[in-house]
Amino acid sequence: MKIHAVQLNCVWEDPEANRVKVEGLLAGLRCGEGDLVVLPEMFLTGFSLKTEVTVQASGGEHEAMLAGWAGRLGCAVMGGVVSRSEGGVFNEAVTYGPGGEVLVRYAKRQPFSLGKEDTVHAAGRQAKVFDWGGLRVGPMVCYDLRFPEVAREAVALGAEMLVCIASWPIARVDHWVTLLRARAIENQAWVVGVNRCGKDPQFVYPGRSVVVDPQGVVVADAADREGVLSVDCDAEVVRGWREAFPALRDAGI
Repeated sequence: MKIHAVQLNCVWEDPEANRVKVEGLLAGLRCGEGDLVVLPEMFLTGFSLKTEVTVQASGGEHEAMLAGWAGRLGCAVMGGVVSRSEGGVFNEAVTYGPGGEVLVRYAKRQPFSLGKEDTVHAAGRQAKVFDWGGLRVGPMVCYDLRFPEVAREAVALGAEMLVCIASWPIARVDHWVTLLRARAIENQAWVVGVNRCGKDPQFVYPGRSVVVDPQGVVVADAADREGVLSVDCDAEVVRGWREAFPALRDAGI
């Protein structure tokens, strides 16, 4: 599988401006059918808690953009949206396949209470995985990264790659990279972190979208600039390392 991590400088609370930005970044992208394009958490609005700007019904206009890009590029596209459905409003990572089908709908398990996110977004209830490009993929959203049990539950469902979409501020950038590497090492999995860059009215964001191999080595880093980071992630790298060093087996997984 080839990952295309779209590191976006989100325009605050302006879905149309962000749609145009994404279109520009995707314009020159050439994708194979097993590729996965990944956009950050709440990529159309930035990390706003103003639900009148951010919220759509599940399958609404914001998700239609993801489906449209997947169809045009001929691959899967994952992005962060805020959806209203039975049970509340959820900060989600949703992935569409090239035929317009939903491959996975994952709700953030740990709303960021320090930033009052838990006052507007309900907590997701379970890990989710989907199969794509020869790998089983488990999504996570931002603050989920600090909770190793969230990643481990996805791995228990067979995840060989963990993809964390985020709006992670520069003040804790060392935590971001360290935790991504830790999740890769302890789960013997590819880990992809896709963060936004730029700033909003409250925070500056470092970017630092990275791809980490199953032994915790950062194999690609987008630094602090807007752009697309494209990396091949071989399924045999995961399977070979898990076979050679059977830590997951010893953990009963």
